[in-house]
Amino acid sequence: MTPPDRIRLIHDAPSGVEAIEARFAAHAYDLHRHDDWLVGVTESGVQDFLCRGARRRSTPGRVILIEPEEAHDGQAGAEGGFAYRMLYLPRAWLRAGLPGEDPGFAASLCDDPPLARAIGAACRALAQPSERLLRDAALDAVLHRLRPHLGRPWRAPPPRDARVARLARERLRDDPARDPGADALAQEAGAADRFQLARAFRAAYGTSPHAYLIQIRLLRARRLLTAGMRPAAVAADCGFADQSHLGRRFRRAYGLTPAAYRALCTGVPDSGAAPA
Repeated sequence: MTPPDRIRLIHDAPSGVEAIEARFAAHAYDLHRHDDWLVGVTESGVQDFLCRGARRRSTPGRVILIEPEEAHDGQAGAEGGFAYRMLYLPRAWLRAGLPGEDPGFAASLCDDPPLARAIGAACRALAQPSERLLRDAALDAVLHRLRPHLGRPWRAPPPRDARVARLARERLRDDPARDPGADALAQEAGAADRFQLARAFRAAYGTSPHAYLIQIRLLRARRLLTAGMRPAAVAADCGFADQSHLGRRFRRAYGLTPAAYRALCTGVPDSGAAPA
């Protein structure tokens, strides 16, 4: 049986970006246009669409790139239907990240696995409750991967960006439980915008501000657990959404639960706590 049609739309208010996760058995859309830049990836099946006067067939893993006001439609290109994820990037958001004249996509369909992964990660980040820094980082990764498709190659940041990165790191260290968002953090660090901050931070420390924030939260969590604090209290103190959020991050980093780590360090079992 072919799964029923479904569509899920997520709107990220701070950025204006929208994410769509959809599946269609046959016909999806008549010919239409959007004001935004569309970047998507086919998840399964064959996605058939008309764009720039020719029919395109996107298969799993291929990336779809559609400029504002480009007419296109959508339908299944084979039995079994198709599924895809798509980001609608507002013109103002893209222009803020890539100042200058409006760019253009060289092609409406391409093979770019890193960009496909970035699109999927951004859709997942927007679809679930998460830190503002995580959402911003996921969207900025999409922008970074879009650069070659828009004729905007990446350039190394100037030396003065080292100060921006250092100030941002100090802000994160001073209050790791806080979730400032990339725009606020960039302003506090003296960066022109969050895109400059992201480039400077990665050049200086080899990671994103959000990934660095998670690392210092986990280090603080280890210290508190070693001192005997219960996992639920540690999660609240360190800025994790809840105990299960701490548990997922902690297991991925250290291979055991916060409760198990606390028991190992203190000799006190955590039998009365909720699963971590």
